[in-house]
Parts: sequence; structure tokens; C-alpha cells
Amino acid sequence: MQPLLTDKVLLVSGGTQGVGAGVVRAAVREGASVAFTGRRPGAGQALVDELATEDAGSPPLFVQCDLSDPAQASGSVQAVVDHFGRIDSLVNAAGLTTRGTLLDTDAALFDEHIAINLRAPFLTMQAAVRDLTERKAPGTIVNIISMASHGGQPYLSPYSAAKAGLAGLTRNAAFAHRWDRIRINGVNIGWTQTEGEDAIQRHFHSADDSWIEQAGRGVPMGKLGQVDEIADFIVFLLSDRSGVVTGSIIDWDPGRRRPLRLTHSTPHQPQGASDARRRGPSSLDHRTPRPS
Repeated sequence: MQPLLTDKVLLVSGGTQGVGAGVVRAAVREGASVAFTGRRPGAGQALVDELATEDAGSPPLFVQCDLSDPAQASGSVQAVVDHFGRIDSLVNAAGLTTRGTLLDTDAALFDEHIAINLRAPFLTMQAAVRDLTERKAPGTIVNIISMASHGGQPYLSPYSAAKAGLAGLTRNAAFAHRWDRIRINGVNIGWTQTEGEDAIQRHFHSADDSWIEQAGRGVPMGKLGQVDEIADFIVFLLSDRSGVVTGSIIDWDPGRRRPLRLTHSTPHQPQGASDARRRGPSSLDHRTPRPS
């Protein structure tokens, strides 16, 4: 069977770790020419080297980029067009997940969430759709959103707001460009086992090495979302095999509809969240390095 993304040029924003890196790996295996962005050149080069040694397809192109800078966000798409001559597909996987409630989130943190989780996808989509429409070419875009777009936990206030905005943007853009044959969909990712989530659980919720096992026992499917499974699904949405699907927001969730009760936590509240609210904004390190 022919690979799903043969001869396609794909950009993955936030591709150095987590779901983004999973999509890079899966897309290379499926025959795409892949570029991906990230802030850390060391992490980017490590993924390029990994895929080059696996003989899984053409090695990807790493584009160092800080998506909080509008010029760099738009410029990442232009870098792909300059290198490959065009762009066919886009995955917006970069995300900022630092914690904040309605009461302790300051304007700076709110703006950071909007910049990474909403404005950057808007700008990359804008640049990609512009290239596609100028060439009168079909294309596909998948935005990685979040189950938090449905409302989210109290300590994810700015994150939930930005992700809800991205869900609306996804539907709007899909409707606007359906006659251009540009299919745009979103995936609401639930709780997923990634290196970034491990860091968040340890930093914000005082989790120990057993947190993944605890979390798996607390959801119906017995495990958190897995990067490789999500990546394969995203590749399917990018490919012609997903047919005419556009404007859809698909929930990818391990069966969890409310926060898990971890050991020593109050009901439905991750460990450490109540202490953070009592202590106020100073207890949350809003400048913790974000996933790239």
C-alpha cells in the first residue's frame, strides 16, 4: 500500500517533543517531506538525526522559531515554501500549558497563552492558506486543540480560553475555505502521556514516579492518550484517506470527563492545585519553560 502522505510537504509547529514530534515521525514514515519548528536547536537536531539514522524516509527540516513572535510564526511557513517550493499540509501542535485560575492569572500570562495557543496557529494557517490559494491547490490542516476547550479545570483558565478560541477558528477557517478544497480539522487531545506532561505533573502537582500508573487506573481505558496513536490519527486526517472531512473537532480522550483524584488530593482536583490557589499567583511559576 502506498504511504498516506507521499509527495506531500508538511509543516509541524512545536515538533521537537510530545505529540508534535510523534506527528513528525509518523509523517516521515508515511512519505511526507516534513519541516518542524521548535525553540531549542539541540532538540530539533536530535530529532533530525534520529530520523536520518532510521532510514524512515527523507530527513525532516528543522526551523528554529519562537512562535510568540508574530513575524517568526508567519516566517516559519515561508521558510518551508522557500525550501520545498510549496506547503501542502500544516499541523499546529505547539502549546503553552502553564497553570492559572481566573483569579490568579495576570495579564502577562493570559497574553502568553493567547500568543502561543491562538495567535500563532492563526498566523501559520494564514500563511499556509495564502500559499495554497495562490497556487489554487488543495491542502489539509489539523489543529491540536484540547479537551479543555469544553471548559477545562479551574487551574487551566487562560489555557481553556485560548483553546476554545482555536476550536472556533478551526471551524471558521474550514467554512471559509471549503470551496478552495482546503480541509481544516481539529483534535481535542485529552490527558496524554508525554515528556511535557510528566514535567507539568511534577512541577505543578508534586507528582512522583507513580503518577502515570495512578492516572491509568483512574480512566476507563486503563491508560492515558498515547503519542503514537494520536500521531497516526492526525496523519490520517492530513491524508486523502480522510476524504471530504472538514470543519470537524474530534475529541480524543481516554474516557475521562473530570479531573482525576490522585493520592492525597481533594476530590476531582489534582494534587497541589488547592494549595496553589490558597497561596496565590506567586505559587505558580508562570515563566516555567514551555513545551516547544
